[in-house]
Amino acid sequence: MLRALLALLLLVAAPALADDPDVFTGTQGDANYRIKKPADWNGGLILFAHGYEGEGEGRGSLADIRFASHLDQGKYAWAASGFRSKGYRPDWFLADTVALRDLFIQKFGRPRWTILYGDSMGGHVVVAGLEQYPELFQGGMTECGVVDGVGLADWRYAYTAAAEYFSGLKLLDAGPEDFEKLIHGPMVERLGTPGHYTEPGRRFDSVVRHLAGGDLPLWEEGLAKHYFESLRARQPGPDYPREIARHADTRQIVYDIAPGLGVDAATLNRSIRPIVPEPGARSAANPAFAPLTGRIRVPLISLHDTADVDVPLRLEQNYRRRTMAAGTSRLLVQRTQRRAEHCGADQAVREEAFDDLVIWLERGTVPRGENLLGDVTKLGWR
Repeated sequence: MLRALLALLLLVAAPALADDPDVFTGTQGDANYRIKKPADWNGGLILFAHGYEGEGEGRGSLADIRFASHLDQGKYAWAASGFRSKGYRPDWFLADTVALRDLFIQKFGRPRWTILYGDSMGGHVVVAGLEQYPELFQGGMTECGVVDGVGLADWRYAYTAAAEYFSGLKLLDAGPEDFEKLIHGPMVERLGTPGHYTEPGRRFDSVVRHLAGGDLPLWEEGLAKHYFESLRARQPGPDYPREIARHADTRQIVYDIAPGLGVDAATLNRSIRPIVPEPGARSAANPAFAPLTGRIRVPLISLHDTADVDVPLRLEQNYRRRTMAAGTSRLLVQRTQRRAEHCGADQAVREEAFDDLVIWLERGTVPRGENLLGDVTKLGWR
């Protein structure tokens, strides 16, 4: 039901553009596309990569950019690819988006700058694109983005491994059907649910709070929404993204827990089962599924909800550290909103971030952001 709703939301904007003379649609390779180029185009181009819409057969849906009316007012051009398939394949979808940029140039000429923008899985596309093709894009913007790439798989399997440890159930060995029965039956009996925890459940909550990024505003509300959804069987079955699952690696995860809960961090780090990627996974041969490097050369602005437990703020923190190690942190500006949502940014905040990014590109004025590695209890843009 949820995946069907997501697909519907991706498509609802299409009819409004059907009769617009500035809109051009077609197929490039195995992917549909939509381009909007005003007659009085100002030369700026935004390429949009949409989020994950579930597994299944056929092409991915064609989505319109979230702030299209704001771009129309500014006389910007934008283009969106529908992607060649469903599923979680940022490597393929980055290639589809690069191909769409080439098509735009063939049809309309070279833009004076190009911004790569994406939400959720599209954020993975954006960061991979900026790292792999620095000569093609002059800026990037992500919203609720998987900005640390395969770090999302690491988070979900660390979350599941912690649930396995505290519940005493062999969750990671279960097949898809047995896994669902375990988490909705015996796991609930042993851990409880947010707001109704057992003692082991309170320990689990403390550990995954740390894994998600710390004492984040609205954490309890966010966890309640994604308590089951963030759990993943090691063999996830046909309804979950198999490709990213095979790259999961929790060996670098450091577990922590608040004092006074009857177990210490050293015990956790010795005892929680590690997940090792499958042979051939996480290789530089496919850089979209290798650990990201932080080596960006152009400005990047990211937006994230504080209590997004689907794509946790920890991914933003991880990528900040990657840019620090690479000496590129001056090119990354991060902002949050106090929300317990996934992709719940206010339209005004989204438009402000875009306008600030354009000013950064055109005038060199670096916009303000937030320190996601400081006191996270105080996070929240505006």
